[in-house]
Amino acid sequence: MPVNSFDNFPMSWKPDRKALKRPFYLSIASLLEQEITNGLLAPGTKLPPQRELADFLDINFTTITRAYRLCMAKGLIYAVTGSGTFVSPNAARSITISRDKIPSECIDLAFVASFEQSNEIVAESVKKVTDKSYLDKLLNYNDPTGIPHQKKAGLNWMASFGIRADADHMAIVSGSQNALAIALVALFEPGNRIATDIYTYANFIELAKMLHIKLVPIPGDQFGMLPEELENHCCQTDIHGIFLMPSCSNPTTMMISDLRKRELAAVIRKHRLILLEDDIHAFLTAGIDPDYKQPMYELLPEQTVYISGTSKSICSGLRVAYMVFGESLRQKILQAIFNINVKTSSLDAEIITELILSGKAFEIISYKKQLAQSANVLYEEYFPQKGPAGHPLSFYRWLPIQGHCTEEKMVTELEQAGIRVFHSNRFLSGHAPADQYLRIALSSTNSLNELRSGLEILKQYLTNFYHV
Repeated sequence: MPVNSFDNFPMSWKPDRKALKRPFYLSIASLLEQEITNGLLAPGTKLPPQRELADFLDINFTTITRAYRLCMAKGLIYAVTGSGTFVSPNAARSITISRDKIPSECIDLAFVASFEQSNEIVAESVKKVTDKSYLDKLLNYNDPTGIPHQKKAGLNWMASFGIRADADHMAIVSGSQNALAIALVALFEPGNRIATDIYTYANFIELAKMLHIKLVPIPGDQFGMLPEELENHCCQTDIHGIFLMPSCSNPTTMMISDLRKRELAAVIRKHRLILLEDDIHAFLTAGIDPDYKQPMYELLPEQTVYISGTSKSICSGLRVAYMVFGESLRQKILQAIFNINVKTSSLDAEIITELILSGKAFEIISYKKQLAQSANVLYEEYFPQKGPAGHPLSFYRWLPIQGHCTEEKMVTELEQAGIRVFHSNRFLSGHAPADQYLRIALSSTNSLNELRSGLEILKQYLTNFYHV
C-alpha cells in the first residue's frame, strides 16, 4: 500500500481499484475511456499526474504511462508540456459534419453546402452523358483509378491550380473525404502523429480518431501555420505527417501565403513528413489572389498527397475528387484505393469530365463566385471584419464571439431561435484556447433573403447576450 492514503485526497479521477484486471495498463485505459465516453470526465478536465495516480492505485508508474499513451493514441486525452494531461475537447462525441438531424424550421448556417443553385447546369450535362454511345463502358469494373480521358480532363483542370503531373501519378476517387481516408489508411499507422492547425476540418479529426492517429495542434497566424512551431514540435516528438488546407482553411478561412508555404516546405522536407494537401478551395484562389503562386505539391512532389475535390467547385452530390501523389507514395496509395473503393463511379466521373470539357464547369465556378461575393457582402453588413479578413470569397466565415457561454447552451439557444450554427470547439484538434468563434456557413440557404434572415437572428442573439 502507498505510504500516504489518497482516500480523501482531491483527485479529478479516482478509478476503482477493485475493477482493475491484468494487464493493468489495458484495464486503466479501458476505465478511462468509459468515464470519458459516458460523460463522467468532461472535456478539458485535467487528469491526475501519472505518479500521483500510480501511488493512488499502488501500481508501477510506467503502467500509468502506457495507459495514458493508449488513450492519447485514440484522441481521448492530450498532454501539454509543463501543464499536465487533459481530456480532449471532442473525445466524448462525434463531430462529423453532415446535414442529418436538422430541424426543418431551422435556417442552416452550420453545414457548408455548395451554392446548390448551380445544379441545374449539372443536370443538363447528366442528360448528355446518358446519351453517349459508350455509356455501357461507364458501368463496369474497368479502369479502377479512372478512365484515361477522365484522368486527362482532371489533370487539365488541376493545371490551372499549378499542378504538373501525369496519369500514372493521379487517381479519381469518391470525394475529398474519401481521398483523405485512403491517404490515412495507406500511409499511416495507429499511433502515428499528424501535425494540424489548432482549428481544422472536423471530419478529418473524426477520421484520425477512428484510425487511432494522433493529431498534434500547431499554432499559426494570419499567414498560416508557424514554421518555427512546427520545427519545435518535430524536434520534441516523432511526427509522421502534416495536414493543411492552404487555399482556404476550414474553418478559419485563412490562406497560407506563398512565403509561408516555402517556409513550411523546408521544415516538412527536413523532417521527411508526408503532407496531405487538401486544396478543395483552390478554384477560389488560383488566378484570383495575386500571392497564389503554386500548390505545396509543387514544392514537395515526393512527399505530398494533393487532393482536389470538386464538391465545392462543381457539384457536391457527384462525389468526385482527384488525388495526385509522388512515385514514392504511388504503390501504397493505389493498393489502398483498390482495397477501399474497388473503383469510383465512372458515371459520376464522366459527368464531371463532361462539365470540364464543355466549359460548363467554369461557368458554374463563375456563378458560384458571384453568389459567394454577394453572400460575403451581406455578411459584412451584419458582422464587419475587425481582424485579419481571411478569404474574401469563402463559403463560410469565422466569427469571434465574447462571453463565457458553454457551446451546448449557445448552440441550443440559437437552434431554438431558428438557426443552426457550429461552435469553434467542434474544430479543435487539441486543447481549447481561451477565444471562442462560430463558423457561419454562407452557401447553404436557398436565397440571399433566407441568409439575411438567418444573419438577422444571429446578430440579434449575439447583441442581446454577448455584445458582438
